Amino acid sequence: MTKQPTRCGWVNDSQLYIDYHDREWGVPVHDDRALFERLVLEGAQAGLSWYTILRKREHYREAFDGFDPAKVAAYDEMKRAELLANEGLVRNRLKIESAVRNARAVLRVQEEFGTFDAYLWRFVDGRPIRNRWAELKDVPATTPISEAMSKDLKKRGFTFVGPTICYALMQATGMVQDHVTSCFRHAELADFQ
Repeated sequence: MTKQPTRCGWVNDSQLYIDYHDREWGVPVHDDRALFERLVLEGAQAGLSWYTILRKREHYREAFDGFDPAKVAAYDEMKRAELLANEGLVRNRLKIESAVRNARAVLRVQEEFGTFDAYLWRFVDGRPIRNRWAELKDVPATTPISEAMSKDLKKRGFTFVGPTICYALMQATGMVQDHVTSCFRHAELADFQ
């Protein structure tokens, strides 16, 4: 039997979860669609487990046109009702409406900053913050940076972007490196930009 590498304590034994942790979580993301996807999914996760959202991710990608902000921003009432009836999604009206509203806000941000990427990454000066947490209990739920990001996103018309959601977004997209020091990914991502 092959010995499993040491991973962060939040990973369960599902291969889907293991693959997400081992290949995606904490890897810097600089693609606007991928950043918008993570924003929508982190908002959908509010009050639920990340594993629940991860299992629905492919449904989201299909239902939300590959997370093309321009397409999602144009969703009319009929399309939003279709999404609300889609059993592959979290069927919460506020979360569906938030995705459409946030797509419109992404388009405005792109006009102002050139890309959604440039806007988000400016909160960390364009470089990942490298944390060295020994244990999962040491990892914060929010930081002053996630609070500033939340405040600015809300000012720009985004919803479902509280400080905790913003910090989860920062972790997922590699703006912060929060793999615990005993996790094999901590060392692997040390020089990843």
